[in-house]
Amino acid sequence: MKNKQLWRISVSTTLEAEDAVAELLGTIFNCNASSYFNVETQTSIISVYFSEKWFLSREVREEISAGLKRIKNCGLKIGAGKIKISRVRREDWAESWKRHFKPIEIGGALLVKPSWSKLRARKHQAVVVLDPGLSFGTGQHPTTEFCLHQICSVGAARQQSSRRIEATKSFLDIGTGSGILAISAAKLGYKLVRAFDFDPEAVRVAQANARANNVHNKVQIKRGDVAKLPEKPKEQFDLVCANLISNLLMAERSKIAAQLKSGGTLVLAGILKAEFMEVQRGFESLGLKLVSARSKREWRSGSFA
Repeated sequence: MKNKQLWRISVSTTLEAEDAVAELLGTIFNCNASSYFNVETQTSIISVYFSEKWFLSREVREEISAGLKRIKNCGLKIGAGKIKISRVRREDWAESWKRHFKPIEIGGALLVKPSWSKLRARKHQAVVVLDPGLSFGTGQHPTTEFCLHQICSVGAARQQSSRRIEATKSFLDIGTGSGILAISAAKLGYKLVRAFDFDPEAVRVAQANARANNVHNKVQIKRGDVAKLPEKPKEQFDLVCANLISNLLMAERSKIAAQLKSGGTLVLAGILKAEFMEVQRGFESLGLKLVSARSKREWRSGSFA
């Protein structure tokens, strides 16, 4: 098993469009995409990996090409946009993750790091250990990072004089991916944490990550469909994070907003800058108000109350 090869599907693009192309491949293939920037050629290579051979059908190639065209129409330079399939050794894949995924700190409250990192947490800093894999979310992406900041600022349990204050906030993670947001919320002391994803593999990975971080008894992670959320839920939440593509956010905005408690905070991410205003107007039409937003590269994320 150690020497088993992996199959890689990659797209060459520009640094400017790197995140957008990674999001595109992740959505099409329902798995996490990695990126590598070649300084000499000024080219970003975005890749997804599979343990079994993939044949790029005409339909899949056309879907990728159509997605690249949409990204270009948003004003981003996509470069060559060349689509390629190749074989790589499993050892090479594993080492490439280690080179590109570094620990991140969200203020003094949270440290997210891969298992091979020797970085030690600061005093009273919650730690999430998460290795990159075939499910989206390691904190490196700007949209995930924004959500983590909101989790820390909205309702994280604070530590004072070595005593953790009991949190009173509840959290719902819509489209959990690797489970990073839900796990972080549990580590920070949210009293009630729920998460779901449409992809059963993402659910399996998120549950495994929760066990590895010893919060599996504090987090409920299950398979679910945002389109099937109840309009009048029995349970509502102080903080709701929906890190989804903009057309899904718009299509299901009333159901997403219905999960929020009165006075709660809704965090929307996964939105290209060019699409953010439309999403903002859509949610403000439901009575929500944008209270904070941040742009990083081609992404824009927002917090609504």
